[in-house]
Amino acid sequence: MPQDPHPSRLDDRSRWQAFGVCVAVAALTILDLSKVNVGLPSIEDSLNAGPSELQSIVAGYALAFGLVLVPAGRLGDIHSRRILFLVGLSAFTLTSLACALAPDVNTLIVGRFLQGIAAGIQMPQVLGLTQQLFQGPERGRAFGLFGSIIGISTAFGPTLGGLLIGVGGEENGWRLLFWMNIPLGVILLFFAARLLPRLQGRGDQPRDLDPIGVILLGAGVLCFMLPFVLTTGGPDDDPRRWFWLVGAAVLGTAFVAWERRYQSQGRSPAVRFTLFRRASYRNGLLIATVYFAALPATFLLTTLFLQEGLGLSPLEAGLTTVPFALTSAITAYIGGRLVDTWGRALVVIGITIVIVGFGLDVLAAVLAPPELAPWLMAAALALTGAGGGFVVSPNQTLTLAEVPVSEGGVAGSMAQVGQRVGTAVGVAAASSTFFATLYAESDDPNVLEVYHDSFRNGILVAVALIAVALVLGLLDQRQRRRGAAADAEA
Repeated sequence: MPQDPHPSRLDDRSRWQAFGVCVAVAALTILDLSKVNVGLPSIEDSLNAGPSELQSIVAGYALAFGLVLVPAGRLGDIHSRRILFLVGLSAFTLTSLACALAPDVNTLIVGRFLQGIAAGIQMPQVLGLTQQLFQGPERGRAFGLFGSIIGISTAFGPTLGGLLIGVGGEENGWRLLFWMNIPLGVILLFFAARLLPRLQGRGDQPRDLDPIGVILLGAGVLCFMLPFVLTTGGPDDDPRRWFWLVGAAVLGTAFVAWERRYQSQGRSPAVRFTLFRRASYRNGLLIATVYFAALPATFLLTTLFLQEGLGLSPLEAGLTTVPFALTSAITAYIGGRLVDTWGRALVVIGITIVIVGFGLDVLAAVLAPPELAPWLMAAALALTGAGGGFVVSPNQTLTLAEVPVSEGGVAGSMAQVGQRVGTAVGVAAASSTFFATLYAESDDPNVLEVYHDSFRNGILVAVALIAVALVLGLLDQRQRRRGAAADAEA
C-alpha cells in the first residue's frame, strides 16, 4: 500500500467529512453500551432469561470490546486503519442482525460477544484516524466535537432504548435496539469507503504484531475484568470469582517481562512502554480510567432508582438524563477550543463541577417529593453535564498531544482499555453497593426510603472515584507548572 509521509494533507472539506464518518461510527458503538441496559427487562420476558444470562448480555459486549482494542489498534497502525475500520463496521452491522434475529438467549449472548469484538476493532481506528487527520489546535477542536457526540450518545442511550421499546412493545421491543444498527451501518459503510483516507504514514516503526504480547495482554485484561462484571451485589455472588485477579497479576507480570524482552531484540512490542514515560499520556490515561469508572455507574444507578424506586417508565427515566447530554455536548465543543489555552486547569474545573452536580443529584433524589425528584435530578444532571464536557474531550486532547501519529491507534486503544476496565470496576463497586443496601434493608416497610438509601450509597461510591480523578488532575497540573518553570529557567 503506498505511503504518504503527510497523510493529513487533505483539503479541509475531505478531512472533516472523514472525521464525520468516524464520529458517527463511534456514536453507534457507544450507544450499544448504554441503550441495551434499558432493554433487559424486555429480553427477560421475551426469552425467559435469568439474572446470570442478562448479566452475560451486558458483560459479554464489554469484555469482548476491551479484549480486542489493543491488537486492533496495533494492526491499524502498522497496516491500514481504513481497512480495519471497514472490517469492524461490517462485522458490527452483521452481528447486530444476528442479535436482532436471536431465537433464544444463548444465541443473543454469543451475538453480543461478537458484536463487542466488532466494536473493539473499529473504535481504535476512529481515534487513530482523528490523530492522523488533524494537528495542533485543530486536533483540539476535533476532539471537542468527538467528546460532544460521545457525551450525547452516552446520555441519550437510555432514552433511545426506552423509546424503541415503547414502539416495539414490551415483548419484542428489545429487537429494535439492534435493528436500528443495520440501516445505519450500511449507510456509514458506503460513506466510509468513499471518504476515509487511503494513505497513512507509519513512521519508521517495525511492522510486526507481537502475537504473544497481544495474547498475554488480552488474557490479563479478561482475568481482571471478569470478577467485576460478574459482581451484582446480591447474595448469590460467588466469592471465588476474585481468584481471577491472581491470574491477572501473573499474566500482567508475564506481559511486562515479555514486552521488555521483545523490544530488547529490536522488535516492536504490542505496547510501547515509552508511551508511559510521557507524563501527559500517563496522567491523562489515569484520569480517564478513574472518571469512566464513575460516570457509567451513575447513569445505571439513576435509571434503577427512577424505574424501580419511583416507578417511572424506561422512556421517562431515560429523558431525565437528556439535560446531561445537551450541556455536555455544548461544553465539550467549547472545551475543545479552550484546551490549548487553559490546559489541565480546564479538566480540573470540569471535574469539580461534576462532583457538585452529582452531590445535588443525590440531594434531589433523597430530599425532594417523588413527583418533583425527576425534574430536580434532571436539573442537577444538567450542571453535571456542563462539567463533564470540560473533562472528556479536553483530557483526550491532552492525553494524546505528545503521541506520535504512527502510534495513535495503539495509544488510543490503551486509553479505551483503561476506560473499559474502569467502567467494569466502577459499575461493580457502585451497583453492588446499591443492591447490598437494598438487600440489607429489605425488611423496611418504607420501600421508597430503602431506595433513597441505596441510591445515596451507590452514588457516594461514584463520587469518591471522581474525587480521585480530581486529585490526579491537580497533581498533573502541579507537575506541568513545575515543568514550565524549569523550562523557563533553562
